[in-house]
Amino acid sequence: MRENGDPISEKTVGNDIRKMGIRAYYIKHSIKTTIQPDFNRKLKNILKQQFNPKEPNAVWCSDITYIWTYTGFVYLTSIMDLYSRKIIAWVLSDTLEAKWVVEAIEKAKRERTVDKPKIMHSDRGIQYTCDLYKEATMGWKLSYSKKAYPWDNACIESFHSILKREWINRFEIVDYEHAYRLIFEYINTFYNTVRTHSHCGYKSPQEYENEYLNKLEMKVRKAG
Repeated sequence: MRENGDPISEKTVGNDIRKMGIRAYYIKHSIKTTIQPDFNRKLKNILKQQFNPKEPNAVWCSDITYIWTYTGFVYLTSIMDLYSRKIIAWVLSDTLEAKWVVEAIEKAKRERTVDKPKIMHSDRGIQYTCDLYKEATMGWKLSYSKKAYPWDNACIESFHSILKREWINRFEIVDYEHAYRLIFEYINTFYNTVRTHSHCGYKSPQEYENEYLNKLEMKVRKAG
């Protein structure tokens, strides 16, 4: 349309297409590994599906998921502490820029009052392999899933699936603000604090962590 001289924006075209009920059919393109012959050697899977650390802040994992709204996709970056499966930080954005992952990392640091976990695990997306991410995690032990193998990051992948199945998919989401309210309500007032998890002995992630802290406090008192 632009080539024909029509002053039209991408967003307007996208909105009109959605109103007409038309959706694009995406085909996943294969990537030749010969383009990056040393890719697997540089990015190691340190975690190796060991999803049950013995203490908080031993392993954090992160992932990004897409959420559809009537005004376009928004993207949820989440960081989970594998000890309790608690979502310790999340950021909703309207782009896939790496800066949003960095923002989530900074939020996680403030939430946990630590500089870094023992291991930080993610997939091999550009947001987790770019210079900006490496700068934000300098000195951290970084772990990466095998290429095209989501099971290596299964816990947070599962969380995003649960979020959509139990909550997000029940709504026709209007825009970013609507999506943000729904995600805040699910994570902050339900998933972390109320929803029971089999991994946590059918306690909520927050209850599970509180139990750990109470036991730790008792040990310190006895030792004193």
